[in-house]
Amino acid sequence: MAPGIEVKNFDSPDETRTPENTKIEVVRVGGSEVGRFTFQPGWKWSENIKPIVKTDSCQVAHLGYVVSGKLHVVHEDGTEGESGAGDIYSISPGHDAWVVGDEPVVLIEFNKAGEYAKG
Repeated sequence: MAPGIEVKNFDSPDETRTPENTKIEVVRVGGSEVGRFTFQPGWKWSENIKPIVKTDSCQVAHLGYVVSGKLHVVHEDGTEGESGAGDIYSISPGHDAWVVGDEPVVLIEFNKAGEYAKG
């Protein structure tokens, strides 16, 4: 590669975490962390991630892209919504989320991916 160019692939992530119903793959590139999150049907933040991080709601800010599946998010301020394939989302800290339907949700995360689901 030429100087100033760095290329990595999710086929060889720098870090992988696998809580129940969850796969988090993190690639560190260009001074950033990019994550591919896969949530299986039945996944719910408050059931699968809350016991690990020990907070009442998800306290990570998210910026990402939905590759496949559908995710429902409820924020502690009362707002809620769903995102599906092709959507780009921004979610502030203070929320719960879960997979809608029978298809796994695959997300590409660009904000604090390396912090997600760590105790």
